[in-house]
Amino acid sequence: MTDAQKVERWIDRFPLLQALSPAHLQIARGTVHFPVLDAGAVAYELDGECANYLMCLEGRTRIFRMSEGGREVLIYKVGPGGTCALTTQCLLSGGNFPAQSIAEERTELAALPVSTFQHLMGESAAFRSFVMDDYTRLMSGLFTLIDEVAFAPLKQRLAHRLLAEADPRGVAAVTHQKLADDIGSVREVVSRILGQWAEAGLIEVRRGAVEIVDRAGLEATGRK
Repeated sequence: MTDAQKVERWIDRFPLLQALSPAHLQIARGTVHFPVLDAGAVAYELDGECANYLMCLEGRTRIFRMSEGGREVLIYKVGPGGTCALTTQCLLSGGNFPAQSIAEERTELAALPVSTFQHLMGESAAFRSFVMDDYTRLMSGLFTLIDEVAFAPLKQRLAHRLLAEADPRGVAAVTHQKLADDIGSVREVVSRILGQWAEAGLIEVRRGAVEIVDRAGLEATGRK
């Protein structure tokens, strides 16, 4: 794919860019670059410098912190068409990245250098509106996640995670360990709960995946 084709795909993925003035869009076109991360590659290290405003074109990254006991605590994930709330916060405040970010699969990003981000934030009302509206939405979702992690029962968190991971066919291509990491638990506990749900006919456990058989039943579990 040529650079010009990559730019057009970026604009298609993020229609807000079409609202920029010709001059501002030209600046964005001229400075954007398109890093590609292989699965497992690091997007940001803890306390790393935020050098770019990142917009996800394909793939998915996970943003997390490690507890003092060495357990991974998921904060959120970013998929196609998404941006990273913590990266935005980092760029707006001038601080460093307060978590870690890795690619869960091959991931293609559009990256606007911090200088371009700051220029467009100051000069383009359309760009500024998008960034702040998107940031507000992401932060609202983050607080919802915090409430869930802090107060929701384990089974409810697991049900929500499965529903979020499932594709249109109802298949969540995740391991028991990955689910445990995502909800702040351990694999043995997650495996036991999944076994109970399989016996109840809610899911089918496969190698490296879980298929949701009774979505309504699992959703009801997630509301308890």
